[in-house]
Amino acid sequence: MRQSLIALSIAAALAAGGCGKDAAQAPSADAQAPAAAAAKQAEVGNPLLAEWTGPYGGVPAFDKMRVADLKPALQQAMKDDLAEIDAIAGNPEAPTFANTIEALERTGAELDRVFTYWGIFSSNLSTPEFRAVEQEMAPKLAEFQSSIVQNAALFQRVKAVYDARDKSDLRDDQKRLVTLTYNQFANNGATLTGKAKQRYAAIEQRLAELYTQFSNNVLADEEGYDLFLRSDQLRGLPQSYIDAAAALATEKGQKGNYAVTNTRSSMDPFLTYSDDRKLREKVWHNYYNRGDNGDEHDNNAIITEILKLRDERVGLLGFDNYAQWRLQDRMAKTPENAMSLMKAVWPAAVARVKEEVADMQALADSEKVGITIKPWDYRYYMEKVRKDRYDLDSDEVKQYLQLGKLREALFYVAGEVFNFEFTPVEAGTVPVFHPDVKVYEVTDKTSGKHVGVWYQDPFARAGKRSGAWATTYRSHSTFDGERTVIASNNSNFIKGAPGEPVLVSWDDAETLFHEFGHALHYLSSQVAYPTLNNDVRDYVEFQSQLLERWLSTDRVIDKFLVNVKTGEPMPADLIAKIKKAATFNQGFATTEYLASALMDMKYHTTDPEDIDPDKFERETLKKLGMPKELVMRHRSTQFGHIFSGEGYATGYYGYLWADVLTSDAAEAFAESKGGFYDKDMAHKLVKYLFAPHNAIDPSVAYRQFRGRDAKIDALMRDRGFPVPEAKPTTVAVKD
Repeated sequence: MRQSLIALSIAAALAAGGCGKDAAQAPSADAQAPAAAAAKQAEVGNPLLAEWTGPYGGVPAFDKMRVADLKPALQQAMKDDLAEIDAIAGNPEAPTFANTIEALERTGAELDRVFTYWGIFSSNLSTPEFRAVEQEMAPKLAEFQSSIVQNAALFQRVKAVYDARDKSDLRDDQKRLVTLTYNQFANNGATLTGKAKQRYAAIEQRLAELYTQFSNNVLADEEGYDLFLRSDQLRGLPQSYIDAAAALATEKGQKGNYAVTNTRSSMDPFLTYSDDRKLREKVWHNYYNRGDNGDEHDNNAIITEILKLRDERVGLLGFDNYAQWRLQDRMAKTPENAMSLMKAVWPAAVARVKEEVADMQALADSEKVGITIKPWDYRYYMEKVRKDRYDLDSDEVKQYLQLGKLREALFYVAGEVFNFEFTPVEAGTVPVFHPDVKVYEVTDKTSGKHVGVWYQDPFARAGKRSGAWATTYRSHSTFDGERTVIASNNSNFIKGAPGEPVLVSWDDAETLFHEFGHALHYLSSQVAYPTLNNDVRDYVEFQSQLLERWLSTDRVIDKFLVNVKTGEPMPADLIAKIKKAATFNQGFATTEYLASALMDMKYHTTDPEDIDPDKFERETLKKLGMPKELVMRHRSTQFGHIFSGEGYATGYYGYLWADVLTSDAAEAFAESKGGFYDKDMAHKLVKYLFAPHNAIDPSVAYRQFRGRDAKIDALMRDRGFPVPEAKPTTVAVKD
């Protein structure tokens, strides 16, 4: 079925995120609907239900969307979708692939379109008005989903096709679609009966409410803890940050002051550069205490209830814990396999942190400041050590990282490796939901064939969730005629002064490439059916993480990393310093990430009865040997990946799993004749790793690309860690 129903939970759809470093995958929308949709639109008069019109096979009517239309649009779309479902379930003909599985692929076009607008309001333009609608509709949408999953007649038809699949003449991708569709039902309560079936549905509804509350609480704490500084509190901060902070303060009605917002994009550079230790501590506490302030937006009790309900729900299906249920269709297959990989890397990461802290403490001692390194000191002294050891100043590097030039670099890589060309769409041709959004048509460089449309929404604003993410408004398919992709990248860069270019950090530049990797993955799709675009969670980050590697290629550096004032290319000595420092700070980066991934798995493999998240987090990290000088990347009460929906629940380890593939694939490129621009390697990359999505098993796809399974050795070398002698040596898991 389409992404907005079974493949993704309704709650995940409501979270409306996207694949990314700080996000989860969002639903796509189908622009093609039955002809009856147009007639119904005239009757209903709701623009959110309307079939998309305009160029490129139709585009979202972002200029017509209003929060007031969401609730009636959802109600109508659910009603129409259920009618389509009932028609399939009540078909008197014997179940076949065409009249059951393909028929399901055609349902819900209206609902998918409504979810596109919902996702924009949720992630890009959230308001109190929208959140009220979201809170009201979440349980109703969960009830709607349950009514489909628990439709006994529909499930029996799906099961009949599933049972006959191996004796049929279906193509391999069609058989995989049958299996995925069956599992979507069977793994979500379709096999239950009686009271168990009713209880499962009730749990789904309550979880939808809790996921919405969790994400709204985090957003409330992000919006409610702005810090406004005076001009005498800016010591150490780069001028580009000061200018952006001044613009933000003016926007928030505090002209003459400087705003530090409670988001990662504002917090991270402040902790890196501010000389004021007390202010660093305050900013650190504001950020890492989101959802954990003991007030109306506290998420601890919500986490406890979520864990208990998840555990009860999978118990109804016969599983020992939530992780066991969740990982059965992932590359890892079991929580034990996922934990095995994480534990192979964890000791080396923690050991590196100890080395990093020792270096920072020695530097602090030499300054005679009389401090012991605390979490709010880590980034600050890390930057000092970087300058001291590598003579590398992050602010100097930023002078060569202009957002506009980086976008040009993205397009260059897309052209050289994927044969895509990005052309700006004239303003007004395609509706946008905010003036900051820019739109580009994507075509094949050789043939000129239309591939899709790409939207970029780069800047932070009130009501926009933090982080960076990618999403699709329409996914690719061919079974009813070719449907082209509409993709979007979303970031939270801070605007500079009017007319000034936006400068970003090296980490932010990597994130830009990462999220663009997701967009290229969407745009490269060659699958026949929409459901086959739903990627396996511990594989979906691989393509995006791999694209990060092109940022540091010589061609990108030479062509696009030019000084903001002089236009001169980045000098060779600075490039050498960046590459020499490539493994610097890997202790911090790996440990803060792995702590979150390990906590995710621990939460979902532990009896949740009467669990106290604050206490559990503290005690579990202590047992793991978490260094006291840093915290997990996403503390429990703000861990939206796993508690504002189910997209990454027990799946946060997937970034590491995918990074094993990334490091191994990057070595394959590095060893090839043409390096990262080798044409044969690029062809194999697109053919086996980008185009198929979930049409074939990811382990099989990787072996087709590499000729073998991925090995952990390359990952350890990338991070400057010793290669472990113990297993696992690969991330392939045989069934």
